[in-house]
Amino acid sequence: MIQISDSAQQHFRKLIEREALPGLGVRLSAVDAGTARADARLEFAEPADLAGDEWAVDCEGFTIYVDANSVAWLDGAEIDYVSQGTGSQLTIKAPKIKGQAPAESASLVERVRWVVSNEINPQLAQHKGQVSVQEVTSDGVVLLRFGGGCHGCGMADVTLKQGIEKTLLSRVPGVTAVRDATDHDTGQAPYIPRDTAA
Repeated sequence: MIQISDSAQQHFRKLIEREALPGLGVRLSAVDAGTARADARLEFAEPADLAGDEWAVDCEGFTIYVDANSVAWLDGAEIDYVSQGTGSQLTIKAPKIKGQAPAESASLVERVRWVVSNEINPQLAQHKGQVSVQEVTSDGVVLLRFGGGCHGCGMADVTLKQGIEKTLLSRVPGVTAVRDATDHDTGQAPYIPRDTAA
């Protein structure tokens, strides 16, 4: 169930009245659902824009159409329009949009991939980098491949030992060590070239 505050409904009504198009509504969808990049998207939708399988949420004077593939990710979402001092802002809180962390009973690989995708890679993305899980051995050793700005970066060893390994050891019971399986000599655009790292 999606909650839409009265102030958000008023905001949508004003925008729709300004457009003056018959049958105009608002489409809500989840983008990159189940990942750390997940986000909710709102856009105007005319009847011809709709696929026909959307869930309709009737509001006073308009309808919000929820993309069928996004329904599970947007369950429990709250849409609000908040006025603060000098401006106003539309907010969408969707607690399930990034997915849910695997249970303790999930496989070690699933739990490692979740932490890499949802905690580690968003941090590395600040430097245009990322890591992918190549393998998780039966004795809990995680082998990673660095990509983007981390591939060939002179600080990859520090990132691995002081960031990634510490995070995985503390967040994923069963991880015993983290190793780098990357050939850093082939990096095309390292964040810090290896020959300049101190």
